[in-house]
Amino acid sequence: MSSLIPASEGFTPPGPADFDLPGIGGDFGSYEFLGQTQLLAVTKPMLQLVLAAVLVFGFFYLASRKRAMVPGKLQFVGEEAYGFVRNSMARDIIGSHDFMRFVPYLFALFFFILLNNLFATIPFIQFPTFSRAGMVYGLAALSWIIYNAVGIKKHGFLGYLKLQSVPAGLSGPILVLLVPLEFMSNILVRPVTLALRLFANMFAGHLLLILFALGGEYILAEMSLAYAPVGVLAWVLFIAIAFLELLVQFLQAYVFVLLNAMYIQGALADEH
Repeated sequence: MSSLIPASEGFTPPGPADFDLPGIGGDFGSYEFLGQTQLLAVTKPMLQLVLAAVLVFGFFYLASRKRAMVPGKLQFVGEEAYGFVRNSMARDIIGSHDFMRFVPYLFALFFFILLNNLFATIPFIQFPTFSRAGMVYGLAALSWIIYNAVGIKKHGFLGYLKLQSVPAGLSGPILVLLVPLEFMSNILVRPVTLALRLFANMFAGHLLLILFALGGEYILAEMSLAYAPVGVLAWVLFIAIAFLELLVQFLQAYVFVLLNAMYIQGALADEH
C-alpha cells in the first residue's frame, strides 16, 4: 500500500489525505469550491464506478441470456441473486401490489453498491469507491428524487407534503413543533443520513486497514526486535478486520437498499 517510512521521519499515521488520489494521466487544472481546491481529473474511484456498472450488467446479462427450465450454474446464481432482492427487500417492504416496478432499480442499486464496496478487498484495486463522499451523495440524491417523485405522483405535491409532515391522528398546538421536525426528518435529512452511513463505514474501515497494515510494517521493519510481537499483532488485527470488512461491505449495501425500499413504501402509503 505504501513504501516504508525512513526511521528518521518516524511513523506517519494514515489520514483523510490518503483518500485524495491523483488524477490518472495528470489533471486538467483546478478550481476552488467551499474553500477547497478541486482537481479536474479522472481518478481511480471514477473508473471503479464505470467498471462496477459494466461488470454487474455483464454478469447478469450472461446469466439471463440463455434461460432454461433447468438452470445452469450461472443462471442459478443470477436467479438466486435476483430473488434475494425481489423478495426480501422489494416485496416484503414495499408490498405485493406496487413492488415489481421498483425491483429493477433496487436490484441494480444493491449489486452496484456491493461490488463498489468489495473493491476495497479485491487485490490490485483495494480502494472502496464510496469512501469518497461525493460518490455516495450522488446515489443518495438519486434515491431522494425517486421516492419523492413516487409520492408526489400518487398523492399530489401538497398531499405528499402533508403526508410526510403531519403525523396522522394528531392535531392542535403540538403540530407547530412536530410539523417542522417531520419535514426535516422525512424530506431533508434522509438523503444525508443515507449517504453518511455508507460513506462513514467505508471510510473508517479502510482507514483502519491502512493503519494496522502500515503500523505493523513500520514496527517490524524500523523498530527494535523487542517490539516485534506488537507488529505481528497489528498484522493479525489487519487480517481480522479485513474479514470483518467483507461483512460490513455486504451489510452496508443491504441497508442502503433496504432503506430505499422503506422510503418508497412510506411515499406510497396513505398514512404516515
